[in-house]
Amino acid sequence: MPRVRFAPSPTGFLHIGSARTFIFNWLYARHMGGTMILRIDDTDVGRNSEASLTSIYEGLRWLDLGWDEEYRQSERLALHQRMAEAIFANGLAYRDFTPAEAAQGEKSGAHGTWLFHTGMREMATAESDRRAAAGEPFALRFRVPRDRERQVRFTDCVYGEQAKSTADIEDFALLRSDGLPTYHLASCADDADLRISHIIRGQDHLTNTFKHVLIFEAAGVAAPQFAHLPLLVAPDGTKLSKRRHGPVVSVTTYRDAGFLPHAFINFLCLLGWSPKDDRERLTRQELIDAFSLEGINRSNAVVNFTEADPFDPKAAHFNAELIRTMPVEELAERLLPFVRAAGHQVEPGIMAQIAPLIQERIKLLRDVLTAADFFFVEELAPYDAAELIPKKGDAALALRVLERAGEVLATADFSHDGLEAALRQAAQDLGLKAGQMFEPIRVAVCGRKTAPPLFGTLAALGRQTSRKRIGQAIEKLKPI
Repeated sequence: MPRVRFAPSPTGFLHIGSARTFIFNWLYARHMGGTMILRIDDTDVGRNSEASLTSIYEGLRWLDLGWDEEYRQSERLALHQRMAEAIFANGLAYRDFTPAEAAQGEKSGAHGTWLFHTGMREMATAESDRRAAAGEPFALRFRVPRDRERQVRFTDCVYGEQAKSTADIEDFALLRSDGLPTYHLASCADDADLRISHIIRGQDHLTNTFKHVLIFEAAGVAAPQFAHLPLLVAPDGTKLSKRRHGPVVSVTTYRDAGFLPHAFINFLCLLGWSPKDDRERLTRQELIDAFSLEGINRSNAVVNFTEADPFDPKAAHFNAELIRTMPVEELAERLLPFVRAAGHQVEPGIMAQIAPLIQERIKLLRDVLTAADFFFVEELAPYDAAELIPKKGDAALALRVLERAGEVLATADFSHDGLEAALRQAAQDLGLKAGQMFEPIRVAVCGRKTAPPLFGTLAALGRQTSRKRIGQAIEKLKPI
């Protein structure tokens, strides 16, 4: 059965491109009945940070997909060292005693791409052993074949046949001068040891794969199958990056804005993959059933956003659609943390009353703070008394409506149906159309004309708050 892995480095937050890589690996494993492995590639000690690691775990746990096995590269250094030693023992690597500063100078020289340091590559074994025994620091480099023209080849499941001449591959490092493994060595050693069958990763790793094929060959193990994913790019075609595009490329930004995990997953899946039919909204099981490597596109996928709106409209649309179909109890439970984080103390029972009133009105969970703000405050934000006056009406009419509403709400059954019956009867008694009756009440209790359905709103606010706000509106109208 397939064994796949997601291998993030804790050197930054969880990028949405990395999240898509995790999702595609997860879907492939579940579709094929295989194993999903999380491996933290944390051997780059100088760049690792605990904050980055926390961001990665938070983002992955928010996606709520899970994994079957977990490893950390930093706990597997002996394995990496053994592979390096085996490759060296077979004459396929050599020690490079060039100081780090000088080696960097070679790489950035004016005579083209750096391939190898002749003096180090051709150093006699006895001299290399003597210098190493004397404690002189060295990097261990892979001895890329130079004696004949050779093509390194592999078949990518997305991009097809790939080939590169060894004449264009430098003698890359396997171990740094501090003895720690490079990304190339550690990744291949772990992939071999963990029996990874398919490496599904971003297209920006495609050029690394030629080096990895050489390492697998030198270690005497079969290389996994490779599938490289198209990049995610901004509307201007540039690769998404934190430096250029800011927090919009971080998974936790979407979480904190109130995206639902599955809506976000559904959106990411359609960036570079297609189920080969007209479906766009798919359940988790439908994604699992439909997913295949053959469905991955070669073209880069555009994430559409602007400075004014950091979120792709399709992502927001998927989220709004999922919110509309959620059970009210679940929606209320998901809204409550956003309300409480804003400093409002709301009981779950009240939130359950509010949720269905705004379910059709929000795209993101955080929108509860604007769509339902008047539920959470003691005093409404100031509003113009003229807002209380209904269309084709005047201040006197609005005042009459509110005074009658105050009387009705004092004794009415404070349920949706009870309030509707009482206020419709009051409108009839006053000889008014329903809109003329309801509009002043809506503004009085919500502070604006555009608000959730009136009767549910009154029921959620309760008798005391509703009558208090109507009384305050009456005072606003009296001077007019």
